[in-house]
Amino acid sequence: MTLLKPKVLRFESLPSTNTELARMATEGAAEGLVILADEQTAGRGRLQRAWSSPKGAGLYFSILLRPAIPVDQWPLITFAAALAAGDALHEAAGVQTDIKWPNDLLSGERKICGILAEAIDTPGGRAVIVGIGINLTQSAFPEAASVSEATGTRPDREAILAALLSALTRWYSLLGECEKIVAAWSSRSSYAAGKLVQVSNGDEVWQGTTCGVEPDGALRLRTSNGEIKLIRAGDVQSLRSV
Repeated sequence: MTLLKPKVLRFESLPSTNTELARMATEGAAEGLVILADEQTAGRGRLQRAWSSPKGAGLYFSILLRPAIPVDQWPLITFAAALAAGDALHEAAGVQTDIKWPNDLLSGERKICGILAEAIDTPGGRAVIVGIGINLTQSAFPEAASVSEATGTRPDREAILAALLSALTRWYSLLGECEKIVAAWSSRSSYAAGKLVQVSNGDEVWQGTTCGVEPDGALRLRTSNGEIKLIRAGDVQSLRSV
């Protein structure tokens, strides 16, 4: 894996940093290009959800990656991004986080950071856009967690950004070493094993206890009849907090 060299372009307002970066990627943008916006007017999250992105309330960030790893390992890119975002929040703001499979970061069991990875075709080959949204203040999502709430202080967006770029570079260099990524992710996620959860994917809903993660990032779920299901897509909710 080549060393990631992020280059940041800043915008006051965009519909979506992921959408803008995808457009640039199809025009030949190099790996490591980062789009940062003060606000998004049409921000997107996982499972087609909207991501509230008011001006100055969050860190709205997307990075272009061209990973030289087998496609079946690409789901671990979101694991690496979650680890990097967790590092950045801890190092720059002193915020401890949990990871809800596959890549939502929680603070006090509420979401503080979301990640959306989208694969696209470009003239230079298949690429991945990784969008990261961090709630800096409560005006981003009043019902969610934020850095300001967790710390009681005004967040330093530039310090968090610098820490995030450094951590992404570090974790991206480890892609291809599946065991290290999965082990690190599992050590930071209370959802990795022993968690009673409900998983929904469209019309399908399963309940069970998590029992580890596959090398490709799939979540193992032991259902009430003892069957092990491998979850590769879906929305996971803890049943102990509802």
